[in-house]
Amino acid sequence: MGSSAEPRLRPTPLHEGLHRRLHAVRQRTEALIAALEPEDLCLQGMADASPPKWHLGHTTWFFEAFLLEPHLTGWRVEDRRWGYLFNSYYDAVGERHPRPDRGLLTRPPIAAVLAWRRRVDAGLATLLHDLPHRPQAEADALAALVELGLQHEQQHQELLLMDLLDGFSRNPLEPAADPGPQGAEAQWTRLIGHVPATRGWTSHPGGLVSIGHDLDDPGFHFDNEAPRHRVWLEPFELADALVSNAAYAAFIADGGYSRPELWMSEGWALVQARRWQAPRYWRGEAEFTLAGLRPRPAEAPVRHLSWFEADAYARWAGARLPSEAEWELAATSSAGLAMAFGLLWQWTASPYRPYPGFEPTPGAVGEYNGKFMTSQFVLRGSSFLTPADHCRSTYRNFFPPASRWMAAGLRLARG
Repeated sequence: MGSSAEPRLRPTPLHEGLHRRLHAVRQRTEALIAALEPEDLCLQGMADASPPKWHLGHTTWFFEAFLLEPHLTGWRVEDRRWGYLFNSYYDAVGERHPRPDRGLLTRPPIAAVLAWRRRVDAGLATLLHDLPHRPQAEADALAALVELGLQHEQQHQELLLMDLLDGFSRNPLEPAADPGPQGAEAQWTRLIGHVPATRGWTSHPGGLVSIGHDLDDPGFHFDNEAPRHRVWLEPFELADALVSNAAYAAFIADGGYSRPELWMSEGWALVQARRWQAPRYWRGEAEFTLAGLRPRPAEAPVRHLSWFEADAYARWAGARLPSEAEWELAATSSAGLAMAFGLLWQWTASPYRPYPGFEPTPGAVGEYNGKFMTSQFVLRGSSFLTPADHCRSTYRNFFPPASRWMAAGLRLARG
């Protein structure tokens, strides 16, 4: 806490709007579960997914553990045991409940979790109100940590929908989780109505280019997006559009899932072991979605692909996946990159590794990204499940190459 003898400066732009943003982000998370039944809140279809109630608890625990308990005088932790339940992977904080068993957490009930969220929101409002009375450096650091928590919650908003789609897809009744006119699938339908009919290639000269977040830029970034650094690129071309359902269907019809020469060895082993024959949610001529079973438009981008499937398709098409540097260069060029944001995350050929000079965020929150920089691939852009203000050209999403329950598609590269 700052004393009255310490400098009290005007809040920087980093502080402005945090109250409003806090309310908007936290309310949106709860809006995502408004149409769900109580039984849905503990649904966990697989070990990689988490129940909706867990997402609400985890994002609340994040604010309590990293902001309120250490930085708000007099804060009383709701229940020490809940930290064990809702910690995800922060080993420096303590042990945690096994991830595959999160669906067993019928308690605390949702009413208790929502009441906890109200109390944490009030504590965060108190903390934000107090920022102008703290030394500038301390206030800026706390504001940045609040923003990190909000960005983290927005990630979990997308994860909640991904996990819900996976869980509902396993129900023979094929229920709809989000069928309304303002839901994610309604947004998807509107977006694909504007997909261009003509598709070509855009050339880029390459050369010595800079990518990554510039640390002089005050805008938010995750630590894995920095520092800005130089990369040499040979001339290349990127497709102007994402690969469509119709194009991917041609790959399937040509024996794409039965030709080992198209696949990486590990991917081919998965095709055999899991009997993959099509993207994750294809059902004959239809597709399972958050709005239930729906017709699959031929012109829409193909979605819910693993890296192995995207890579095999690119090889079949006589092309390749772009590197993340190629993708970022194209997205930030004067011409821009069509279909870069808001439709699907786009697999790249780049393994998820630290940039030269990478430094993780100090403290336990430094486990957020750096510890996963192995055995994963980078995706760029954003998807129709991503909150609209959670997109930027330097964002580095990442998943293991076998993952395909997220909203991921592909764009081809040549050269």
